[in-house]
Amino acid sequence: MGDILFLAHRVPDPPDRGDKIRGFHILKHLSQRTRTHLVAFADDPRDLDRPGSLPWLTGERAVLWRGKPRWRAAAEALARGRPVSLTAFDDAALRARVNDLLARHPIDTIYVFSGQMAQYLPAGTRHRVLMDFVDMDSAKFADYAEAARGPSRRMMAREAKLLQAFERDVAGRADASLFVSAAEAQIFRAKTGAQRVRAIDNGIDTDAFDPAATFDPAAVDGDLIVFTGQMDYRPNIEAVTWFANDSLPMIQAEHPQARFAIVGRAPTEAVRALASRPGVIVTGEVADVRGWLAAAAAVVAPLKLARGIQNKVLEAMAMARPVVASAPAAEGIDHAGTIRVGGTADAIAEHVSAVLADRAAAALLGAEARAQVRRRYSWAACLAQLDAILAGEALERAAA
Repeated sequence: MGDILFLAHRVPDPPDRGDKIRGFHILKHLSQRTRTHLVAFADDPRDLDRPGSLPWLTGERAVLWRGKPRWRAAAEALARGRPVSLTAFDDAALRARVNDLLARHPIDTIYVFSGQMAQYLPAGTRHRVLMDFVDMDSAKFADYAEAARGPSRRMMAREAKLLQAFERDVAGRADASLFVSAAEAQIFRAKTGAQRVRAIDNGIDTDAFDPAATFDPAAVDGDLIVFTGQMDYRPNIEAVTWFANDSLPMIQAEHPQARFAIVGRAPTEAVRALASRPGVIVTGEVADVRGWLAAAAAVVAPLKLARGIQNKVLEAMAMARPVVASAPAAEGIDHAGTIRVGGTADAIAEHVSAVLADRAAAALLGAEARAQVRRRYSWAACLAQLDAILAGEALERAAA
C-alpha cells in the first residue's frame, strides 16, 4: 500500500467531540498501517499548534485556520449556485497544500473525512478514494427544512437539494462511500441510488471510558441527570431545551432533588438561559466529561434530530450509566435493550423517573450497557471493517 492522504474538515485532535473522535481513531489506525499525511482545518485557535499532538502521525501535517464568516459563505453560495456547506470550507490555501502533497509523495489513497472536503479531490484523480460521509448531510438539512418556516425553510430546502446532488456525484467518483451506521448507509443508497456504500460504526475507548478509571468526579448534590455535547450544535440545543421544558418538570414532580446538568463547550445564549430554571446547571467546557458521567444517576440523549451513531450514548454506556434516549438518538446503536428509549417527552420523563426510583435496577442496566459496548463497539472491531475495505479495493484494482 502506498501513502494515504487524510483530508479532514476539522483537525481530529483532541478527540473531544463526535466528529473528532471518529477522525482521530481512523487517522491513527491508518497511520499504523502505512505513511499517512494529514491536511485539515482548525476552527479553534488551540488546535492550530498543540504540543505533542498526534505523535503517531507517520507523514506530514498541514493544519490551516478556517475563518470564513458565515455571511460570506452564504453570499458566495448564492452567487455560485453552490451549497453553503461547501463554500464555508472552500479555501485556496488548503487546496494548494493538497496539490503540493499529491505532487511530492507517492500517495495511493485519499481518505476524505466529511463531505465538505470532497471538493478538494483533484479533477479526474486516479487515486483510490474512500469517501467517509459519516452522516448524510443533505438528509439533515431536509429535516431542518421540514421544521422551519419562511425564508429559513427555503434556504434549508435549497441546501438539502444541492448537497444531495453533490453527494451523489462524489459517491459516483469514490471507490467506497462510508457511513457511520448501516441505517445511514441504507438511507443514502435509497436517496441517491449510489453503489459501493459501506458502514463503519463508531467505536468507543472502553479503557478510557471506564467507571474504574482515574478521573475527578463532579460534586453535585441531588439526583443528577446529565446531557453531554457540543452546545452550539443545533440538534443538541433543541434536545436540552425540549428536555428542560417538557420532561424535567415531570421528573422533578416525583423527584424534587433532581438536577439537570448540560455539559459541553460553547453553550449558546439560549442554552445558558436554561440555567435560570430550577435545578438546571450549564457547565460550559469541562476538562474531563467522565467526571460528570460518573456522577450521573441517569444520562439522557433526547435528540429530536440525530443521524448515525451518537458518541454521547456510547460514552455513557461505557461508563456503566443508565441511559434514556429518544428514538432518533438510539437509532443505529446495537444496544440490545440496555438503554431505555422514549418517543415523547412524557415517555422520556417516565423512564428517567423509574431509573431514579430504583437504583439497584439502574445499576444493573448500566452494567449491561457497558458489557454491550465492550462486546460490540471496540475501535479494533469497528475498524477491522476498514481494513477489509482497503484490502478488497486493493485486490479489485490489481485485478483490473
